[in-house]
Amino acid sequence: MAPLIDAAGLQRELLGDRPPVLLDVRWSLGGPDGAQEYAGGHLPGAVYVDLETQLARPRATGEGRHPLPDPAALQEVLRGAGVSTDSRVVVHDAANSTSAARAWWVLRWAGLSDVRVLDGGLASWVREGGVLTTDVPVPAPGDVVVRPGSLPVLDAARAADLARSGVLLDARAPERYRGESEPVDPVAGHVPGAVNSPTTQNVTADGTFLPPGQLRERFAALGLAPGVQVGAYCGSGVTAAHTLLALEVAGLSGVLYPGSWSEWVTDPDRPVATGADAG
Repeated sequence: MAPLIDAAGLQRELLGDRPPVLLDVRWSLGGPDGAQEYAGGHLPGAVYVDLETQLARPRATGEGRHPLPDPAALQEVLRGAGVSTDSRVVVHDAANSTSAARAWWVLRWAGLSDVRVLDGGLASWVREGGVLTTDVPVPAPGDVVVRPGSLPVLDAARAADLARSGVLLDARAPERYRGESEPVDPVAGHVPGAVNSPTTQNVTADGTFLPPGQLRERFAALGLAPGVQVGAYCGSGVTAAHTLLALEVAGLSGVLYPGSWSEWVTDPDRPVATGADAG
């Protein structure tokens, strides 16, 4: 199944016999507040899901900033949003699908198979003439059963191994990868051997994903080839999910390191590389 749906396609499906469940997952590091933006206008029928508290759990010592959610808590959230075992789900954020990709990945990790991202987010919906509402829906409770571990993950040791034996993509901005700037985490730099693959290069100026062929060319230039294992990390496992979504759009696949850089630097014995080179 294609992981993306465009605004026109979503409008058609919402008028059909089996409309998808809509989840609004707007979020941005440092704001604005997604819940407030949702309250100001959202897709009709969309339920707000908070990335910080519902698509992640509280951080424990030695973990990254956005640990994977508790399965029972996630199941409660999804059932409350009207998600059932046979539901089709479409997730979206404001524009470039960064937080939507996190939701897409988490739901697939939780065992849901029919999950898509609205390409270009709410901005694309508005461009296509879609209406917004401030009405908050009260969906009938769903019966979905969360099955965690339905997608593989990397821990720090496996991420380090993959950086040597395959391709480990670092989805952060180049200056953070190089160690020149680190606005969030206490240590700057990257996992030795990781290759910089900024999330911003996955999408066009309007926030929609590049065509599959262009994404394949982009990833091939970073060392991806048949038979090569691929992983991705970022600061806390959010934008890395965007890279995995871009890989899927391109017909490729990869594995997420959920703890990412914010987990990596909790152990002072883990090595840190700086500069433009992967080493």
